[in-house]
Amino acid sequence: MAPLLEVRDLSVRFVTEDGVVRAVDGVSYEVDVGRSLGIVGESGSGKSVSALTILGLTRAKNAHFSGQVLFEGRDLLALPAEELRTIRGEEIAMIFQDPLSSLHPFHKIGDQLVEAVRAHHDVSKAAGRERAAEMLSMVGIPDARRRLSSYPHEFSGGMRQRAMIAMALINEPKLLVADEPTTALDVTVQAQILELIQRLQQETGTAVIMITHDLGVVAEITHDIAVMYAGRVVERASTADLFAAPQHPYTWGLLRSIPRMDSPRDEELVPIEGRPPSLINRPSGCAFHPRCPYVREAHKQVDPRLEPVPGLPGHDVACLLAPPVRAELWKRLEAGDDPERARAAVPLGGAAE
Repeated sequence: MAPLLEVRDLSVRFVTEDGVVRAVDGVSYEVDVGRSLGIVGESGSGKSVSALTILGLTRAKNAHFSGQVLFEGRDLLALPAEELRTIRGEEIAMIFQDPLSSLHPFHKIGDQLVEAVRAHHDVSKAAGRERAAEMLSMVGIPDARRRLSSYPHEFSGGMRQRAMIAMALINEPKLLVADEPTTALDVTVQAQILELIQRLQQETGTAVIMITHDLGVVAEITHDIAVMYAGRVVERASTADLFAAPQHPYTWGLLRSIPRMDSPRDEELVPIEGRPPSLINRPSGCAFHPRCPYVREAHKQVDPRLEPVPGLPGHDVACLLAPPVRAELWKRLEAGDDPERARAAVPLGGAAE
C-alpha cells in the first residue's frame, strides 16, 4: 500500500536581497495512514518550511520549488491554488506554533470553528455550532457550549492550543501537521496537549507529523523520526531505533541536551557547541562539520548523503564516520564521557574519507 504522504527530494529556495536561502534541500520522508512522524531539529533547520510547503503556504514570487509532495498519489506542488485550498483544512490540517496569533482576536472562538466547518461543508450555522461545541468538549475544554462565545484572549495558553487542535480536527483530516504545538506552554500543559494529540490520533486514525526542536517531545508519541539540519534530513529511523542506536553526532547532541531525571539537580545542561549554519552560505562538505567534535579534514570537503546503516534496517544516516566508530563513540557518550574524552579514546582512522 502506498504511503498517505510521500515527500520526494523536496527543495525550497527563497530569493532574497542577501542571496538564495536554501531552506529545504532535497528532503524525503513518508507518512503512512494512522502513523506519526516526528521532524526534529534546531530553529532554522527547515522543519516548518517543509511542512508549510506541503500545505501550499510558502508559495510566493520569490519562492522556487522542486521535487514532489504526493498525497494519496496527487502531487500537491503541481496543484493550482484553488484545488489545494479544498484539501487544506479538510484532508490536511495544521496546528500552528502560536495559537494567539493564529486565532483572530476580533472573532469569537465559536465563530472561527464554525467557519472552518462551513468552508468545506454545506451545513447550517446551527449544525456548524453543534459540531464546534462537540470538538471543544472532545479536546477537554469544560462547559464547551458556553465557551463558544469567548474571545481568544479569554482563554489560557493551554485552552487556546486546545481550541486550535479542535479547529484542525473539526473536519476529520487524514493528516495533521503539528508545528511546535507545545513550545510556549509549561511542562504540565505540554504533557496534556501531547497526550491529547496521541489520544485523538488513536481514536480517529489520523496520521500525524509532529515538528519540534526537542527529541523528548516525540519520544512517546511518534512511530518514526527524521532529524533535520541545515535544510536536510541527516538521520531517519523508527523512534525506538533512533533512541536505542543514534548514528549522527548532531542527534547525539540533541539527545545529550535533554535533562535526565537521574542526573544531579545542579548538573549543567549540555548544549551543542556553535551555531546553526547560514542557509545562504552553507559550509562546504558536511554542513555539521564546524560544530562536530569528531570532524576530520575530509569531512570539510565531502558532502555526505543518507545511506542505510548496516545491521539496522530502515535506519538511514548522512555521516562520514564509519559505523563501528559511531557505535563506539555513542557507547562512550552514553556511559558519561564528554565528546573530548570520547574522541581521545576512539580512533577515528576508520572514518570514511
